[in-house]
Amino acid sequence: MASITTEDAGTRVGARVRVQQFGTFLSNMIMPNIGAIIAWGLITAFFIEVGWTPHPKIALMVEPMIFYLLPLMIAYTGGRIVYETRGGVVGATATIGVIVATYFPEFVGDQGGSPMFLGAMIMGPLTAYAMKRVDALWAGKIKPGFEMLVDNFSAGILAGLMAIFGMFALAPVLRQVIAWLGDAVSFLVDNGILPLTSLFIEPAKVMFLNNAINHGVLTPLGIDEAAETGKSVLFLLEANPGPGLGLLLAYSVFGRGMAKASAPGAAIIQFFGGIHEVYFPFVLMKPKMILATIAGGMTGIFLFVLFDIGLRAPAAPGSIFAVYAQTPGGDFLGVTIGVFGAAAASFLVASLLLKTDRSEDGDLTAATSQMESMKGKKSIASSTLTASGVPDAIHKIVFACDAGMGSSAMGASVLRKKIQSAGHDDVTVVNKSIANLSDEWDLVITHQDLTERARQRTGSAVHVSVDNFMGSPKYDEIVELLDQTNRGGGGGAAAATPAEAAAGGPAQVLEVDSVVLAGRAGSRDDAISEAGALLVAAGAVEQSYVDAMHERERSVSTHMGNLLAIPHGTNESKSAIRRTAISFVRYPEPVDWNGKPAEFVIGIAGAGDDHLALLSRIAEVFTDDEQVARLRSATTPEEVQAVLEGVRA
Repeated sequence: MASITTEDAGTRVGARVRVQQFGTFLSNMIMPNIGAIIAWGLITAFFIEVGWTPHPKIALMVEPMIFYLLPLMIAYTGGRIVYETRGGVVGATATIGVIVATYFPEFVGDQGGSPMFLGAMIMGPLTAYAMKRVDALWAGKIKPGFEMLVDNFSAGILAGLMAIFGMFALAPVLRQVIAWLGDAVSFLVDNGILPLTSLFIEPAKVMFLNNAINHGVLTPLGIDEAAETGKSVLFLLEANPGPGLGLLLAYSVFGRGMAKASAPGAAIIQFFGGIHEVYFPFVLMKPKMILATIAGGMTGIFLFVLFDIGLRAPAAPGSIFAVYAQTPGGDFLGVTIGVFGAAAASFLVASLLLKTDRSEDGDLTAATSQMESMKGKKSIASSTLTASGVPDAIHKIVFACDAGMGSSAMGASVLRKKIQSAGHDDVTVVNKSIANLSDEWDLVITHQDLTERARQRTGSAVHVSVDNFMGSPKYDEIVELLDQTNRGGGGGAAAATPAEAAAGGPAQVLEVDSVVLAGRAGSRDDAISEAGALLVAAGAVEQSYVDAMHERERSVSTHMGNLLAIPHGTNESKSAIRRTAISFVRYPEPVDWNGKPAEFVIGIAGAGDDHLALLSRIAEVFTDDEQVARLRSATTPEEVQAVLEGVRA
């Protein structure tokens, strides 16, 4: 979901944001390895002695996977996040020390070992960070010819020392921490108060703090428990889709306006797709609805404990299918009762709250709440009107992206047209890279994955996060905001943007040979390679630029919405661009682009600003259904050029 955050400079990086960032970091270590964890869970569920289809030889894989493979993979991932491949290698190597010290009888005696997920999540990033600092000590000081020798030996020495540190310093602490956490969980279960954890988990979810709780605590503890008992209820505390289902069903029956209309579809996505985030806005626009999800969560956990059930491994994402896939053979009835019992409790409480809702007072806050309820989503204009730190008028808007040449240029073009059509000639809209931002802007628009970076450079601005560059509803809300804040008008003409300055004579950037009307790629990465290969063939870029296009995609998606993707390289790769050029590929069947369809892929190589006029034209084309239809029906490259006016071979 796109969101708006309005904060003053003094509070923009508060405790909640730091917890979110920490949770995201933990999640980024765990989530890439969920497939391996699920594989372990399935092997366990089927082939251990008490599994569905016992097989003693296949079951031999269970222990090495849980004690060695999974922690080392997590450590490598964490190290790679901090210091790329070099960090991943030293991080995984150093983690072996803490694994050995929490597994072998020489260290743990007869107590049995514990899967060292927590140790991996500490040692991997910590060792990578240490390696990064060590490398910085002699960066640029090594004599030519000795670089590889120093790199390899420094990595080996540091990794070995950190492994010893983990074995004798960190492992004893972690053994004690795990024992304390295990005792705490046992205390909650034995005293029947485990359901009270919903008082913390459910509010944390809607505040996007769930990653810190789930991946930082519940998943490691759950895996530890599942390794001993074959299952763990901890996997169900946060992943249970029941509370969200009940809330959305209540909105479907007793909601109003767009909230009622959108709730059924959201319920299907949440329950069957496991995307719990879709119900968060329904709580955020009426905060008291958190009581419904808390009631559902507590009911579900109570029933799970009552029937003594759990999952073999994490259910990720938290859909009913993923939950059933990790359910032991004898626990299906209990899981079903727990999930639908949670949904029923959430539905009843939410229905009561909605039926008795009387939030129609005459003050601004109540009016804002009522409007957001009808819209079914948080509104930029309304949220800003009830917040502090809003400028008296907004005249300078910047659309920022990682490189400042592709996504931001097209988004700025779409928004500029809307703002000018609304008569706000006193407002300028430009595009920049985040690295070039300064705290001079009234409003900053970024992709949702980049907002935190932009906020650190432009703390006094209003920040808007979007996930669809071409047709985001946030653009209309920005116009609403301007209607509210710029009532005084101002007849000054907007300053010319780089795109407008170049509009008089765009460079010859699209050649006939760079147009493909029947692309062959079957995946996002193949489509990027296909578009990049056309740029290479045209002599516009070096091969290394195609690699940078993939690197850019791993950082932030270049899917623009409206069936369009515009892959391009990173800022650092501009040296690989020989001249400005684009390539155009149309696919008979849309390519899956991070879960979104891409029928048209336009590869971009921008050596300067001369490509911006074309990006502006592309933005206009892909917001016009008739022009998109012309591109779809084009039978020659020249017809594509005709649609993208001003481009000549």
